[in-house]
Amino acid sequence: MRYPIRPVAEAEWPAFSYVLDEGFGWTPHPAQSARFKAETEFDRTLAAFDGDVMAGVTSSFSLSMTVPGGRIPVAGVTAVSVLASHRRRGVLTELMRRQLSDVRERGESVATLYASEALIYGRFGYGRAAGELSFRISKPGSAFVGNVPSDPSLRIRVARPAEARAEFESLFERIIPMRPGRYARNAAFWNNVLADDEADQQGAGTLRSVIAEDDNGVRGYALFRIKASWDANGVPDSELRLRELEASDPAAYALLWRSVLDRDLVSTVVAQSRPVDDPIVALLADQRQLRPSWSDELWARLVEVDGALTSRAYSAPVDVVLEVEDELCPWNARRWRLSADTSGAECKPVEDEPDVTLPVSALGSAYLGDGLLTTQLDAGLLREHTPGAVRTLSTAMSWSPKPWAGLTF
Repeated sequence: MRYPIRPVAEAEWPAFSYVLDEGFGWTPHPAQSARFKAETEFDRTLAAFDGDVMAGVTSSFSLSMTVPGGRIPVAGVTAVSVLASHRRRGVLTELMRRQLSDVRERGESVATLYASEALIYGRFGYGRAAGELSFRISKPGSAFVGNVPSDPSLRIRVARPAEARAEFESLFERIIPMRPGRYARNAAFWNNVLADDEADQQGAGTLRSVIAEDDNGVRGYALFRIKASWDANGVPDSELRLRELEASDPAAYALLWRSVLDRDLVSTVVAQSRPVDDPIVALLADQRQLRPSWSDELWARLVEVDGALTSRAYSAPVDVVLEVEDELCPWNARRWRLSADTSGAECKPVEDEPDVTLPVSALGSAYLGDGLLTTQLDAGLLREHTPGAVRTLSTAMSWSPKPWAGLTF
């Protein structure tokens, strides 16, 4: 059975949000729902209908995202859900197919998303393109190594987040180019970052911030909440929950971390999403004190292989013929010669014998520079026809620092 698919009108927001609530099993606070509605680009929403019933939905944001070597327009896929009554009927597949076609028509060669379940999106051509670390640092184990960068001109300022918003926005725009996966935030996104309703606090108190600055302006900031607590003996045992920590240089970064780790009455700092190569790993004298856990973060999908591969930079020369497998975007399913070096790239269709045969999801996993292609070859997920071709491609597509988006969309 085919389900008609069309964009959702703003007046249909209650039905759209109902499908999301059912799919995610979460009823947002009215203020949270209002903020999400303000973020939503209704011309980029899609819904599948079974008669008058909205059976499944998806949406996307128009993002400007950093990729190796620059920034490109990217579709940030979000709000994907299907009613339990319509699972396993092909609703999600048809929504994904239509959405990818729309993304292509908009001229965006890459789509990205955060996966609510890691099992879902690989079959639609998405590859895990970035990871994240979560960790807990106890104050007794927070000593830094001896050669931490410092700058006597730097100082810490305590600020109310709402009053410092313009300073956060300016600093954040400056650091976007520093790491693949980072994307520009519009006003609605910043409203979410700085939201401080009771539902946002989750028992951890008001949103707080400190700023690292010198006489020329802001060089970094940290956003956090503190869940106040004392043990049975009256000893302070509060938990600082880090929301964001951003800095434009190593000295500001180290000073901000020292500020949150040394916070009075706090015994533990908890960070739920940080880059896998976060410099805090190198700063701590005892790295075991991080007690890190790893998870997937951003997923990427090449909507147009040639446009995507020529829109990023490469770390080393590569000249390979790729036979791409792609069921949902048949325009990608062919052989492409990628010729690139540190000065630029060309990707064009050819009939030559392939050096590598791979699913489009494999290219998505490598696109932002995380370098997973050799791992996938070792797992038997790629077919290498020319010895060494995958290693050459993986080396060329790798990038430092590692990709990380930072804020779920």
